[in-house]
Order: sequence, then C-alpha cells, then structure tokens
Amino acid sequence: MASASTRWARTALLILGLAAFVPGADARTLRFGNDGDANSMDPHSRNETFLLAFTHHIYEPLVRRNRALQLEGALATSWRQVEPTRIRIQLRPNVVFHDGTPFDADDVVFSIERAAGPGSNLQGHFASFQQVAKVDPLTVEFVTKYPDPVFVDKLSQIAIMSKAWSEKHGAQRSADLTKREENYATRNANGTGPFMLKSREPDVKTVLVVNPKWWDKPEHNLTEIEFSVVANDATRVAALLSGNLDFVYTVPPQDVARIAQTPGLKILQGPELRIVYFGFDQARDELLESNVKGKNPFKDVRVRRAFFQAIDVEAIRNRVMRGQSTPTALMIAPGLNGYMKEVDRRPPYDPEAARRLLAEAGYPNGFEVGMDCPNDRYINDEQICQASVAMLARIGVKVNLNAQTRAKYFAKILGPQFNTSFYMLGWTPGATYDVHNVFEPLMQTRNAATRKGAFNVGGWSNKRFDELTDLIEQETDKTKRDAMIAEAHRIHIDDVSHIPLHQQALVWAVRANVEIPQPADNWFALRYAQIK
Repeated sequence: MASASTRWARTALLILGLAAFVPGADARTLRFGNDGDANSMDPHSRNETFLLAFTHHIYEPLVRRNRALQLEGALATSWRQVEPTRIRIQLRPNVVFHDGTPFDADDVVFSIERAAGPGSNLQGHFASFQQVAKVDPLTVEFVTKYPDPVFVDKLSQIAIMSKAWSEKHGAQRSADLTKREENYATRNANGTGPFMLKSREPDVKTVLVVNPKWWDKPEHNLTEIEFSVVANDATRVAALLSGNLDFVYTVPPQDVARIAQTPGLKILQGPELRIVYFGFDQARDELLESNVKGKNPFKDVRVRRAFFQAIDVEAIRNRVMRGQSTPTALMIAPGLNGYMKEVDRRPPYDPEAARRLLAEAGYPNGFEVGMDCPNDRYINDEQICQASVAMLARIGVKVNLNAQTRAKYFAKILGPQFNTSFYMLGWTPGATYDVHNVFEPLMQTRNAATRKGAFNVGGWSNKRFDELTDLIEQETDKTKRDAMIAEAHRIHIDDVSHIPLHQQALVWAVRANVEIPQPADNWFALRYAQIK
C-alpha cells in the first residue's frame, strides 16, 4: 500500500497539474502556494497584507521596509519636512516602468490621488492628506491637514502606477473589489518593481518573471516566481512534501511538526504582528441577520460582554491553533509601539456569567444571529469561527456561520454598507507599526469625509476615544502620548467594542535550499529570496 505522503503527492499532482520536481531543472524558479489568491493585480484595490505584498513585487512605493522593517527609499531617494504640514520628496532618476515608460513626478501625483480616491481600499491611509503637487519632474510636495509625524511611513503601502499606462487602458481609478468590479489593472500590471507579470489565471496560478531593467541591485537569484492557489490544506502540504512547491505561505498548525521533521524541508516560525478579532454591528437599529426585531442586541454592552466571556480563547489556542497563538485583550500585538502589557488583561472565560448578562439584557433564552468568517485568510479561520459558534451555543445564542473565500467575504463585510452582524477580521498596522494605525482605521467613528474609521466594520463610536486618537496622531511627547494610549485602550476594553482573540503565530514552510526572510508583519519580500 502506498504511504500517506505518496498518496498526498499524487493528489497534489492531479489537482495542481504541476510537473514533478526534477533536481537540476531551473532551480531559480520559486514555486509557492497559498490557500487564497491575491484577488487583483491592482495595488490599490484592497488593504490586505497578502495582496499588497504580492503586488509590491511588481509595483513599488516611494519608501519601503528593509529586512529589519526599517524605512528606506524606494522610488524616493530623500524626503524632508519643509514645514510642519509640508513634506518635499526627491524622486529616483532613471527609473522606467516595465513597458519602458520613464517614471516621474506625474506618476506619483496620479498614483497618490488614485489611491486616495474612489474605488481604492487604501483611503484610510489618507486621513491627514490634503494634496500632492509636482514641483519638477523629479520632485513632489505633500501637504497635510495637520502635522502627521508618520505620514511618510504610510506611503510605504502606496504603490506607484504609470499614469500613461493607466489612462491608455481605462484604469484611472481602482476597481472597487467590494462591488466585484474589474478593469484592465485587475488582471494586468505595469510597475517599476523587481518582477514583471507574465501570466495571470485568477484563483489558479500567477507567474512573475525578473525585470531586467530594475533600478536596484537584486539581492535575490530568482528568474521566475510561480504562485499557485491551493485551497485544501492536505493538498498544499502534499505538494510541498512531494517537491512541487518550494514555499508554503499558509501552513496548517496540525502539519507543522510533520513538515519540520521531514528531511529537505524547514519551518520558519515566529510571532506575527497581526491580531485576529471578532466584531459586532453596533450601528444599525436592527441587525441584518437576527431573529431579534426592532432593536439591536449588540448596542447593549452586557450582550457584547456576554459574547466575550462565552468564548474560551485558551481552548482555541490549545485545540484549534495547536498552541500557535497568544490570547490578548488588546487590538495590538507586543513589539509594536503602543502595546501595553499592564493593560492587556482579558475578562475570564465564564459561560455562567455570560448567561446572566444575557438575561439581564433581556435575552434569557439567547437569540439568533448571523456570522461572517473567511475560510482562506487567517490561520484556521473557519475552524476558529466553528469553535466559537459551539461556545456561544452553550449560552443560548444560535450563530449561523457564513464562511466564504476572502474575495466574497471582504466584498460583503467591507462594502459601503458593511453588510454583516457579527464578523471575524485580522489587522496588522503594517504601514506605521504604531497603535494609531489600529485606533484610527478600526475604532474611530466612521467618517467618509475625513477617511477615519474606514475599517470600523461594526460602527462602534465613542467621543472620548475619537478625541484621544486625534491627539495621539500628533503628540510627540512620549509620556503624554503613552498616557493617552493607555486611556484609549481602557475605553475599548471597558466598552467591549470588539473581542480580540489572539496574536496569530507566523508559520511558513520552505525547502531546505530556499532562503526567505520572515518579518513579523508577514510580508513576504521575495526580492531577498535565494535558491541554493
């Protein structure tokens, strides 16, 4: 009888349609797999780590993060604060897009306005932004509404596109993925980055090749990158074990030990800066998906606290995550500016107390509610949601789980109407590595005009929290700023505006001859990859 690994390998070959691994073949083609796709080649279409990391191999920002996550110039060579609200940026000369078009200030102005405009999912980075203007072909100037000490850091997430190419192909604005829109930039790309798009089969395979005219000196030795979407955990692991993948981005916790013990493979592991959490619709007067009519149970803090105390995060860590998570009460992970250990205290798991809280709130028999969850975005996301559904059932709450692929899931909950009642989401403040990049987009009151609260899906609103977040954005005195951060954390915890679950573990798997740096923000920078 064939071994389990042999059977898995055969399954992987059948499903993936990949050629068997042949030692000595083009060893500089990196084949990597993930459980979900990047969904679009438009770098402004979604504020999501995987999509941004993938498209930033093709496109580049003005500034980028190096191996140590320190800010450095990319398409910008220097920047300086001319005035408290005015920043002048010098652009890199002699850079060309993949189609040979020269890069200049017009492309920067176009791209910034595009990323801040309709259809873009990156508008949350532009709360302080007022305007950008061309000074000369290699100089641009940004004006902010107020002093923003981390404005340049935010630009590390904003890719620069060719104005001429975008206009030629009718892609002047980003196609709104929440409305399932598409334009030419959804399936095609033209950047300045180290790799060029060779082919694109959505939800199947995307191939990148080296850009021979890249302005920077390559630190990788790749000739091609083949990215395959392999949704099934067992199939993805089988493809790695059989030699058909060199790099797996999402590793199932149950397979970590097996991979680590397999000759020729290795596990890259560490704490990720992402917090995974649940949120409630607290904005509507009546939930979209509930048997409670005429009112919204989640407007009552007792109901929110009941949900919090009914979910056993230790059981999730031990049984679902196989120890690969760290429970938290905060929406920011250790190691980031603004994390405070002394405030990180979760209320105890207590289903009896949760039942009492529900009864006090007027729901002695519980109620029914819908829940949205991705099944290919976070580690064991659907399994976490399933476990939580069972836990909430113990206090009389019937949760109807709707688990979908990230494309459908994000389109539903992040659309203009935020069509969800109870949901899972994860967040890494990757632009600034600061708590303000958690407070402003996730928790400040939603305001389309100011672009604040862009990812506040549940619509939680607290006036004092908003005031603190605005002050934190501009305060340079660390002692004063830390005191404001601590107060904001306590407001969030006391009001149970969300249910933080855990800091997700960061686990990748690679072949032994592959070297890829693994930063804590889970951003895969294949411009550093080496195949030996």
